[in-house]
Amino acid sequence: MSFFSKVTDFLTGGIGSKIVDKVMKQFPDRLSDAEKAEIQAAVVEATREHEMKLLEFAKEQDEDFNNRIKELEGTASDLKQFGWPGRVIIFLRGTQRPLWGYSVLVMDFMVFSGKWKIHELAQQVGNNTIGTNIESAFWVINFLVLGFLFGERAMKNVLPLFKGLTAPQAKPE
Repeated sequence: MSFFSKVTDFLTGGIGSKIVDKVMKQFPDRLSDAEKAEIQAAVVEATREHEMKLLEFAKEQDEDFNNRIKELEGTASDLKQFGWPGRVIIFLRGTQRPLWGYSVLVMDFMVFSGKWKIHELAQQVGNNTIGTNIESAFWVINFLVLGFLFGERAMKNVLPLFKGLTAPQAKPE
């Protein structure tokens, strides 16, 4: 879901019924049922027109964004003109996500199954030149690759669980 469709959902979600409710509260006794129905129909029609304009705007913005990406990065058909090297690049671009995903899957399996003793390795190696240890590098790699594969929203959903798992536990006295 694009940014503009989220904005559209936020701006138009139920606005027509809210307007009708406000109008009915302002003039509860003065309006007949026919007048109330007429006002409601007018508000619904105006809301629909507004929603359609916003959806059209969001669609145009998405198309502009996609065209900009095509201009900057090119498409697979652009690479085909370079013969077999272009086809190799297309292949590599297509295999990048699965390669990273399966690599992290194997790494996670080895760590979580206990075959790689990451905690012991971290104690043996200590901090590297930039001040991070192997355990934190493991989590950073996981979050970078999984964020790339599944998106920011998935990582935001998992982050509270991760914080709970990695928070220092109080030691019983």
